[in-house]
Amino acid sequence: MRRPVRGTAIMLSVGVLLAGALSTAAAAPSAPVRAGHQARQSATPVLVDCFWNSSVRPGDFILACGDGNSRLTELHWSAWGRDSATAQGVNLVNDCKPYCAAGKFHAYPVTVRLDRPERWQRHPELNHYTRISLTYSEKRPDGYERVTTLPLWS
Repeated sequence: MRRPVRGTAIMLSVGVLLAGALSTAAAAPSAPVRAGHQARQSATPVLVDCFWNSSVRPGDFILACGDGNSRLTELHWSAWGRDSATAQGVNLVNDCKPYCAAGKFHAYPVTVRLDRPERWQRHPELNHYTRISLTYSEKRPDGYERVTTLPLWS
């Protein structure tokens, strides 16, 4: 009869010790705060991609995260600022004819504008652009306006 009581007492002691250690660790600060190093919003916004990665002046960007049937390539950024960013590039769009898996990609020259920066909820120290506008200089994909404006994910 002593063995089960001793085993129970040992388990309870271990549980109490672990709980104490965990609560102490949770109460302790995770990292020291250096003087003058406060979390602040980034002066230059980032662009957030389909995989929640942030970038500045990317060369490529997927617009259709679900299937990749619309993407920007050959991006050459002329401006990347606090309020907006501008690039020239190519929008590769699948015509999905007769269906997307058998469709062909077509290239459309495009001017890209990013704007409406806001605080990124996943990384509050960063701002990210929340809107993209595509201006087609020549032909454009079926169903697209000459200037197509879309919200960006966050």
